[in-house]
Amino acid sequence: MKISGSKILKIVSSLSVSPLALGLYTVNAIYGDTITMPCPLEVPDGLMFGKWKYEMPNGSPVFIAFRSSTKKNVQYDDVPDYKDRLSLSENYTLSIKNARISDEKRFVCMLVTEDDVSEEPTIVRVFKQPSQPEILHQANLLETEKLQMLGECVSRDSYPEGNVTWYKNGRVLHPVDDVVVINLQKIVDRTTGLFTMTSSLQYMPTKEDLNAKFSCIVTYFGPSGQKTMQSEPVVFDVHYPTEKVTIQVLPQSSTIKEGDNITLKCSGNGNPPPQEFLFYIPGETEGIRSSDTYVMTDVRRNATGEYKCSLTDKSMMDSTTITVHYLDLQLTPSGEVTKQIGEALPVSCTISSSRNATVFWIKDNTRMQTSPSFSSLQYQDAGNYVCETTLQEVEGLRKRQTLKLIVEGKPQIKMTKKTNTNKMSKTIICHVEGFPKPAVQWTVTGSGSIVNKTEETKYVNGKFSSKIVIAPEENVTLTCIAENELERTVTSMNVSAINIPEYDEPEDRGDDNSEKVNDQAKLIVGIVVGLLLVALIAGVVYWLYVKKSKTASKHVDKDLGNIEENKKLEENNHKSET
Repeated sequence: MKISGSKILKIVSSLSVSPLALGLYTVNAIYGDTITMPCPLEVPDGLMFGKWKYEMPNGSPVFIAFRSSTKKNVQYDDVPDYKDRLSLSENYTLSIKNARISDEKRFVCMLVTEDDVSEEPTIVRVFKQPSQPEILHQANLLETEKLQMLGECVSRDSYPEGNVTWYKNGRVLHPVDDVVVINLQKIVDRTTGLFTMTSSLQYMPTKEDLNAKFSCIVTYFGPSGQKTMQSEPVVFDVHYPTEKVTIQVLPQSSTIKEGDNITLKCSGNGNPPPQEFLFYIPGETEGIRSSDTYVMTDVRRNATGEYKCSLTDKSMMDSTTITVHYLDLQLTPSGEVTKQIGEALPVSCTISSSRNATVFWIKDNTRMQTSPSFSSLQYQDAGNYVCETTLQEVEGLRKRQTLKLIVEGKPQIKMTKKTNTNKMSKTIICHVEGFPKPAVQWTVTGSGSIVNKTEETKYVNGKFSSKIVIAPEENVTLTCIAENELERTVTSMNVSAINIPEYDEPEDRGDDNSEKVNDQAKLIVGIVVGLLLVALIAGVVYWLYVKKSKTASKHVDKDLGNIEENKKLEENNHKSET
């Protein structure tokens, strides 16, 4: 059935939805912001136009915006409260600029076709955060045993109205007859509709309220629920008489040591506090008149004793005992000490203190497990020693003395040699001990090419080694020369030609020596077995054996390194002749 345009307008002007209907769409807005209300209806086919209205308290509608779906034009009704504040989009979303408290209404979106009129209400709620509460009309001071006005907590421009709560030191103040009296007023601005909350507090303080922090909190509602805002805390001066005198030692440390500065502070528990006191020092019969402090600088151990202070009329007094802790250390010997290797050096670190002290030794920045004892000095004993002591439970009281120990020694040399695995060269090592560090030189007597120049290991605990790699064509003599400020030491070693087998001396490496000797024995056994196998092979192998024997015979008449090498060469010559 079709409905004429005039009938549709009559229907639009008469329809309304009860504000008590359930499930209404709600839009929360912030005061001053833009209210955005999408039309809750789905735009139907054949839409002619859409309209927005709001409902008066008596239920009568007030139309405010119209948009035609065909002509694409927008019309806004002449409603003074919404002049120049409305905007209706193509999807029939209504926007209201500069939200006001008076915008809290029930708005209705209407969509009209030729056959039907659909409408859906939207509830607008406006919220305004109040100003931060502040405590005004504050009392200049508070006196004990007297109920007086402490101040007023004021929070302005809230919507909806808020509530105010007083706090002392973070705890809620509840009304108590003649002790805590609270009065709350809420005033609404007729123009803006905003609330101002004012809460006054009358309070009877006690002396414990000195330095107490009073504050107030306003509770209000926003779009997301209940919120709070707190004022800046306020501290009031509370006056009460002095009932007790107290003496303190500043700084407030459990221990005092020699060299500290001490301040004695005397105070009365009244407010305002007393300004002058009498201080009684050990050994003094009369009190010393002073302000609330008495200073002693660079105290010594003889300052230990009882100290007192009182009011100037001597009506009240308090006392305290001061103990000045001390710590003495004597290291013998100390400073720089030079000794020879093998000598003895007695060392002692003597402590004198006001209580038990902890003593420990440090060598070259590493803490030692035991005190040093030198019955026969070695190079590794050299270093920087520190005897340090601390007084238990006395912070900052520590003493230390140092000993720089130098262990000197003439150069000592031990030489070793070994044939390298490639059988083409030999490594000769000169193991050197001594301090100051000896300088090492090498000389070679005989014919042979140096494969690698000399290399030195790191100098540690007075020891290091220098090595040379050589490929001797004949027997040679290598000489290692080590020299420091104390002496020059020379040691030589004979080395056989590279093609002559010899027993290599193991390097001096502690527990590894036995393993290396075993390895060398295995190597000799292997060579012997190999020679026996060679003897069984005919043809080319026998020819190689003869050639090797002739090569060895060329070295028979040359000077060999030692008696055992000469014997080996004679045996080789004898075999070649037969």
